[in-house]
Amino acid sequence: MSRYAKIMIAGGVLALVSTVARPSPVFSDTGYSADAYGAADGYPLPLSGHARTKKQFVGYYSHYDDVRPADAIAKAGAPSMLKTSEQELTLNYPYGGQYRNLDDYLDRNPVTGLLIARGDSILYEHYRYGRKDSDKFLSQSMAKTIVGMLIGIAVSEGAIRSIDDLADVYVPELADNPYGQTSIRDLLHMSSGVHFFEDSNAGDDRDKLGLDLFDPHGLGAIHAVKRFHTRERKPGTHFSYASIETEVLGLVLSRATHMSVAQYASERIWKKMGMESDASWGRDATGQNITFCCMNATLRDWARVGLMLAYDGRWNGQQIVPRDWVLAATSVAPQDGFLTPGKANPVFGYGYQVWLLPGERRMFALQGMDGQRIIVDPASKLVLVQTAVWTNDHDPGMREIFALWNALVAQYGIASVANR
Repeated sequence: MSRYAKIMIAGGVLALVSTVARPSPVFSDTGYSADAYGAADGYPLPLSGHARTKKQFVGYYSHYDDVRPADAIAKAGAPSMLKTSEQELTLNYPYGGQYRNLDDYLDRNPVTGLLIARGDSILYEHYRYGRKDSDKFLSQSMAKTIVGMLIGIAVSEGAIRSIDDLADVYVPELADNPYGQTSIRDLLHMSSGVHFFEDSNAGDDRDKLGLDLFDPHGLGAIHAVKRFHTRERKPGTHFSYASIETEVLGLVLSRATHMSVAQYASERIWKKMGMESDASWGRDATGQNITFCCMNATLRDWARVGLMLAYDGRWNGQQIVPRDWVLAATSVAPQDGFLTPGKANPVFGYGYQVWLLPGERRMFALQGMDGQRIIVDPASKLVLVQTAVWTNDHDPGMREIFALWNALVAQYGIASVANR
């Protein structure tokens, strides 16, 4: 097919106009180990009252609202601009003793969506396993970072007076519980010192918390939190990843703002940012949003979240999250050495509900169970978004995505993009 079309312009003059379209989202009905993930059955949803199987992962992670109760995070007005690059990004990265490319990555890993953007332009957008750009993908613990940013907005508005306030100032039902006697700052840093064992395996404390919160007849978050009441360390001295601490922050946020977390996210982030689709947030039997996980959004709207953070909280002509908050959230203060990369975690550091990458350059990541990732480089405004259906036996340390990311930053992360 010719790359040019002849069109008539003023004065009857013919002109040649390029007809080569910019890259569009790429869709595929298959993916890594597609048969094991339920391709023959159309990637089915879990059955009510039954344990989720591997064949139901794809359906569950992209249609959470059809499986569990969730509240809408409403958008408003026309979507904010996301341009498409003139040519789709290509990338080679070293891994496993050889160089691989993005096609290799998608063929080797159970990815439902992969999007790479810089500035306000999409460089790469692929969907697998029959997923579409209209599907809302489950965040898992990426939602924790959204909660952290909403806390920053609530502080800026005066709804939360100080992050040095104890949680029970806003949730008095927790006055007799050590989580209630922990500052919001220490909860943001996951350094309450309260015993909560989490390793993402069946039977751990996160699993017990989830059983309480997802029970359709459950008593809700406050009851679930109160089951954990042994403080082992002084607050603010030791990092220990604990999903329950974000659940407490969600209670603080909803009480302080007199809104559900989903409503607050809609009014303060989704509408102001010009998201293109409604999102949603799962809720427990009492109507409280489950804040340690369970936010759902389209791949491009997740990308907008990452780009907003790359611009230190600014997007769509507005400061969405206070700039000073984003900088504090994605850095380690001198007095908080226990949160630095390599100390908080063998690889990563930790900020306000966000993972900090090692190295001199400020980079950070929203990370969720089973492969959910948003990785951000503020210096170059590069953002990578991945939604996925990882299982425990597949690349447990997720080393390959960071090998890909490091190559991406090395190749495309040099020039800084002007602020929006």
